[in-house]
Amino acid sequence: MNALIYQINIKAETPGERGIPKLPVDSVDITVDGMRGDYNRYRTEKKKRDPHKAVMLIPLETIQELRTEGWPIEPGHLGENITTQGVHYNFFEIGQKYKVGSSLIEITEPCTPCANLKLLPYVGEERKNEFMKILIGRRGWYAKVITEGRVAKGDGIERLLS
Repeated sequence: MNALIYQINIKAETPGERGIPKLPVDSVDITVDGMRGDYNRYRTEKKKRDPHKAVMLIPLETIQELRTEGWPIEPGHLGENITTQGVHYNFFEIGQKYKVGSSLIEITEPCTPCANLKLLPYVGEERKNEFMKILIGRRGWYAKVITEGRVAKGDGIERLLS
């Protein structure tokens, strides 16, 4: 399978707002602190800038699955920084390293659904619990940045041999 970056998503710090949905950009620098220009309130305030949660990825294929289940999700809605294409969810594994653009990342943990997803207009408070439940095991993956670099839409994602 050929994995590539379908979309890069960031959201600047906006007082009083959470980090979803994120908006598309064509390219961005990835640093050990995450995507330049992206502010993750949860990671910054609650997790004290945990480097193991620097970048979040999710396959477009997972988003498409959720859409067929009736959720009008678009890339960036779940807070992912990188929407991948060409691979399934289980392509990513904890401890596995990947070359993404000119950067090197390592998957650290799955992202768990959170109550802030209620901010999405098609979820709201009424459907929050239902939405969180269907996202278990499908919300995406966190990664730490081993080598900083630049990523652009269309760049390949290469799984490295351990």
